[in-house]
Amino acid sequence: MALYLLGAHKTYTRKYTKMSQMQRLLHSTRGVGALLTLAFLLLASSCGDGGVKPAKNATVQSAEVALRWNQLFLDIERHAPDYRPCPTARALAYLGLAAYEACIPGMPANNSIAERALGISMPKTDPNQEYYWPEVVNAAYGYLMSQFFIYLPAADRQKIASLEAQLEQKYFEETREDVFVRSRLHGRAVAEKVWEWAKTDPHGHNAHIDPIRSYSWIARNTKPYDWEPIGPGPNQGLFSYWGNVRVFALPKTNFLCRPPLPYSEMPSSLLYSQAVEVYAQGSPNRPQESRWISEFWSDDLLNLTFSPAARWIAIANQVIERESASLAVALETYAKVGIALNDAAVGCFHSKYHYNIERPQAYINRLIDPTWKSYLRNPLNNQQGINPPFPAYPSEHATLGAAAAETLASIFGYSYPMTDRCHEGRSEFIGTPRSFGSFYEMAAESAFSRVLLGVHFRVDGDEGLRYGTTIGRFVNQLPWKR
Repeated sequence: MALYLLGAHKTYTRKYTKMSQMQRLLHSTRGVGALLTLAFLLLASSCGDGGVKPAKNATVQSAEVALRWNQLFLDIERHAPDYRPCPTARALAYLGLAAYEACIPGMPANNSIAERALGISMPKTDPNQEYYWPEVVNAAYGYLMSQFFIYLPAADRQKIASLEAQLEQKYFEETREDVFVRSRLHGRAVAEKVWEWAKTDPHGHNAHIDPIRSYSWIARNTKPYDWEPIGPGPNQGLFSYWGNVRVFALPKTNFLCRPPLPYSEMPSSLLYSQAVEVYAQGSPNRPQESRWISEFWSDDLLNLTFSPAARWIAIANQVIERESASLAVALETYAKVGIALNDAAVGCFHSKYHYNIERPQAYINRLIDPTWKSYLRNPLNNQQGINPPFPAYPSEHATLGAAAAETLASIFGYSYPMTDRCHEGRSEFIGTPRSFGSFYEMAAESAFSRVLLGVHFRVDGDEGLRYGTTIGRFVNQLPWKR
């Protein structure tokens, strides 16, 4: 007998030889009418239970479901065209928010951010009924992942359906049928509510389809230091409109970071000295550790690694697994980090296109060495001298990293030591694990890695760290706790 997954078309075999009417309805269709019928059957089946058993709350349940979905996110996002860097950060915010909000009734220490900070009324649970929170989360992630990655190849979309089916089977066997169905319906209802809200953001919704839109760098190129694309790569700027995307915590008054260094071509100026610092990274005597750091944090290239935003989910995954964190802790972590990454991407890209500062290669080619190229290379196709296709200031790696680090530290501590193993075993670049004394130390090294790679001035990273930390603090100030 085959069990059909709600929202998927693939079947998988169960060990049971007989299915109830409730199960068949749940897994054979995704229509509204079937869901209403299912709700009626659920009500009927829950009557006469002889009393409702108290539900376990998410503070004592395993983080397995959230961890596995975020591990799959890294796998899929690595190969998703035009999601990096901005649409990835946005997707992580909505995914994290939906799973968190769906389980608020099972997280007695936490508040609803949607209702208390965003003004969104979420579907409610029945306080007299039991819910199985792992299946609530599974249903929420399964629905939203299929929406955010709707245009991916069938093989990648099948990974989403397969994980949902695998976890669904496990959780069906761990709880009563009526509890399972009730939980699944609730997770799906919250996810649908969040998705409908996400679609009302015209600038962010499905932005990966057209990351350039009507932007023309030539129209903006009026000063010596104005950014222009340097190949290989797109000949236009990506996500110039991202400053208009919805934020969750960042006030409008903080959408712009501090101004960059004054432009100067004088060898005695601070800008020129920072260009020399970048140029010097090509010395034959360059330490091997400099190359290690620059490649360890790159995360620039499609199909090679996940993106810089997703890197901080890879870090969060390691912490949650190492700490054997509860489901409640994991959901708060992914929601906080996702929102921080979203807001950091909005503030960072608004600032990038406002100041429109060139990459070091353009400055160095004009004033120091016309043949010099950045050290960013693609080992998959051997492209050399790559520069990210958007203005330099402030650094995206630094801004997003500091925002994520600040939110992670608010949960796990500001002196949390860890070894980052997310690229362990890679042969295309140096992914040997590196150890750190805090999340901020990780963000700071990520920022400086961009100088070592030749794609940023030091000031880009310094301001990105300051600005990202500020954004992370705004996220931490949301009313997470009761």
